[in-house]
Amino acid sequence: MKRTVFTLVILLTVLTSLVSACSPKPAGTTEPTQASVPEQGQPTQSSEITSDNQAVEIRWFIGLGTGDDPAQVESEKKIVEQFNAEHPNIKLVMEVVNYNGARDALATEIASGNPPDIVGPVGVSGAEAFHGQWLDLTSLVEKTKYDLDQFDKGAVDFYRVGGEGLIGLPFAIFPSMLYYQRDMFDEAGLNYPPHKYGEKYKWADGTEVEWNYDTLRELAMKLTVDKNGKDATNPSFDPQNISQYGYEPQYQDPRAVGGYFKAGSLVADDGKTAQIPDAWADSWHWLYDGVWNDHYIPNDAVRQSSEYNSGNPFNSGKVAMALTHLWYTCCLVDAGQNWDMAVVPSYIGTTTANFNADTFRILKDTKHPDEAFEVVTYLIGPASLELLDIYEGMPARKTDQEAFFKTLDEQFPQEVDWQVAVDGIAYADNPNFEAYMPNYNEAFDRINTFFTLITSTEGLDLDKEIDTLKSDLQVIFDKAD
Repeated sequence: MKRTVFTLVILLTVLTSLVSACSPKPAGTTEPTQASVPEQGQPTQSSEITSDNQAVEIRWFIGLGTGDDPAQVESEKKIVEQFNAEHPNIKLVMEVVNYNGARDALATEIASGNPPDIVGPVGVSGAEAFHGQWLDLTSLVEKTKYDLDQFDKGAVDFYRVGGEGLIGLPFAIFPSMLYYQRDMFDEAGLNYPPHKYGEKYKWADGTEVEWNYDTLRELAMKLTVDKNGKDATNPSFDPQNISQYGYEPQYQDPRAVGGYFKAGSLVADDGKTAQIPDAWADSWHWLYDGVWNDHYIPNDAVRQSSEYNSGNPFNSGKVAMALTHLWYTCCLVDAGQNWDMAVVPSYIGTTTANFNADTFRILKDTKHPDEAFEVVTYLIGPASLELLDIYEGMPARKTDQEAFFKTLDEQFPQEVDWQVAVDGIAYADNPNFEAYMPNYNEAFDRINTFFTLITSTEGLDLDKEIDTLKSDLQVIFDKAD
C-alpha cells in the first residue's frame, strides 16, 4: 500500500512528470496478453472477451493508486481468473497502467468515450482528480440488500459525500493516531498520552487536563531537549542545538494539519470559491509557533537532513511524538521497538482523526452498473484478504481486523495498542482533507509550497501569507471554469 498511502509525499515528486497515455486495446481482437507492468502510461489488458456473447465485459483499471507492481499484478491476475471461473455472466478484464501515467491514461480514456468500469484501489486524492465522475452506489446497495453493518459506521459514512451520494464501499482503511516513544516519556518522568478517546491527560503530579493541542504542545516542549539536556520549557534551552524534538507532523500537508483540528475544505459549498477555515488558520499558527517560537517541531532543513531520516523524522528515533496514519507502520525501520500509539488530541472540545482509505470505485459512465457492482463486492468481499495482503491495508470489515493486527504484532513485538487505530475510525474527517478542489493538481502544488514556506522561513507575517494563499487558490480555482 505504500504508493497509495504516501499520497502526500509521492504527489510532490510525480505529478509534474505525468505523460500522455494511450487508449486501451479494443477487446476481442487478439489473444489475451499477460498482465505486467507496462511502460509509463501504457495500459495492458490481462484478458479479453472473445466469442462469448453471454458475458458482460467489465474493465478494471489498476494504477491510479497501488496495484501496478509486478508481484501485485500476478496476484490480481489470479483473482481475475478465479472471478471469471465463478461468474460466467461477467468477463472481468484487467487494465494495468504504470502509476506515473495513470492519471493521464484514465483522463484520456474518459475523454475518448472509452472509460473503464471500475478503478482501484484508489484513495481520496487520486479519486478527486476525477471529481464528480463516480457512481452513487445507494440504489445498488438497496437493490442487492448489501450488508453495510459489516463495516464500522464511520468507514461507511466516509464515502457519503454531499451532492454525490455513496461513492464507495469500505475496503482498506488507515485511521489516524499519535505515535510516541515510551522511553522518551519515561526518561522525562511523564505519563503516556491517553489511549482512549475522551480520557484526560494526567501529569506526574496527578493533575488531569483535557487531551487537546494545548496539552500536546506543553508535552512536546518538555520532550524537546537540547545538547545540554535542557528542555524547551527551560529559560536556558538552546534552540540552535536541539538533540531531540517533541513532535513532528509526519507526512502532513497544510490540509492534513488543518483537518486534524477540524474537518473542513479550502473550497466553499459552491465548489469554486476559495476559503480558509478558521480552525485551519489556527492549526497553521500552532504549527508555525511550534517550529519557530517554541522549537518543539523540526523546521524543514532539519526534517530533510540525514540525521532526521531525510523527511521521516520520527523514524530517526529523535522525535518523541508524531501524528499520522496507520500506514506509517511501513516506515518504522529505525524507530526502535518501544513506540506505541495514543489517541488524537481534540480542538475546542471536538476530536477529528484524519482518515485515509482506498477502495474500488465505479465510474458513472459504466454501461453495466449491476455487473460492475457485482465485481466490486467480490473484490472487497471474497478476494479482499488476498488483495489487502498485497496492498498492505487494514481491513475495513470488522471480522477481519483481529487477524490483521496479529500479523502486525509479529512485526512489532512491543505490544502496541492497536485498539487505538480501531477506535479512531469513529472520528474520521468528513469532508476528508484530501477532498475536491478545482484544478486539483495545481492547487495541491500551491498548498505544499505554503507548507515549505512556513516550515523553512522564520519571521513571517503568517496572516498575510494565509491571505496570499487564499488569493492564489482563487486564481487557480478560476482556471477550472
